[in-house]
Amino acid sequence: MARALVTGAAGFVGSHLVDRLLDEGWEVIGVDNFITGTPRNLSHLDGVVGFRFIEADVTHPVDLDGVVERIYHLASPASPIDYLELPFETLYAGSHATQHLLELAERDGARFLLASTSEVYGDPAIHPQPESYWGNVNPIGPRSVYDEAKRYAEAITMAFHRYRQVDIRIARLFNTYGPRMRHDDGRVVPTFCCQALQGEPLTVFGDGHQTRSFCFVSDTVDGLFRLMEGDEPGPVNLGNPYELSMHELAGAICAAAGARPEVRHRPLPQDDPKLRRPDIALARRALGWSPQVLFDDGIRHTLAYFAEVLAEQG
Repeated sequence: MARALVTGAAGFVGSHLVDRLLDEGWEVIGVDNFITGTPRNLSHLDGVVGFRFIEADVTHPVDLDGVVERIYHLASPASPIDYLELPFETLYAGSHATQHLLELAERDGARFLLASTSEVYGDPAIHPQPESYWGNVNPIGPRSVYDEAKRYAEAITMAFHRYRQVDIRIARLFNTYGPRMRHDDGRVVPTFCCQALQGEPLTVFGDGHQTRSFCFVSDTVDGLFRLMEGDEPGPVNLGNPYELSMHELAGAICAAAGARPEVRHRPLPQDDPKLRRPDIALARRALGWSPQVLFDDGIRHTLAYFAEVLAEQG
């Protein structure tokens, strides 16, 4: 079987990508150092033929036996709580790790996919955001350790493509949600879900009018797979244009959880984007991709997952 390497394999999106690749007949090597990923996300793969896990930090070269044909680079802290607590790990995941993995791709003749982010658009002045938009990012603000790490990762990926002929793909992921998110990672969907399930007021930052667009994880993974196996190098936006304000999101999650819609407001963090919605015309045209999971269905699956997690914790 052809082999794929997935970094960040024990993370939320990474673990679902591993499942998809195995279903597609790939042999998969998963790598993670567990600073934000969790063994729970891969426990269902114990003993599965075709999957091998390596606990390692990809900011250093990873020693692999044989060659790989595909490299999916998803390793990075990805929530504000994580990357504000792990600033250097976040910067190095975008810089050192990306360089080492591109060098591996060059050595093996592998195709390389970078999981970048809509955060490269910063607090956007164009709405919705097309791939041609250069962004509005504060390069020295508290969020810059993540934003600029991903912008640098895109730059070095393109340099390896232009000057060393490495076959690359770049995905810009918008807000993804679903089972296997950490309940305490600080992102809005797990926070709202757990608060609603526990009968607590939902914490809304700012006035609640800021928006995000939410894509269920199976759709994001389908987009990543199509991008890797297609002919478009990118960058390509992968996200759901279904846009909600934070107040609308809170109301939808409370309704799905059967909870009383009550919120408490906190100050908006510095540089928090006010609007976020992807223009996915390129993904539709080049990949034949668009999200298939309705928000109401996706949030029910997500609530069911967090109900299990909270029950396990007692």
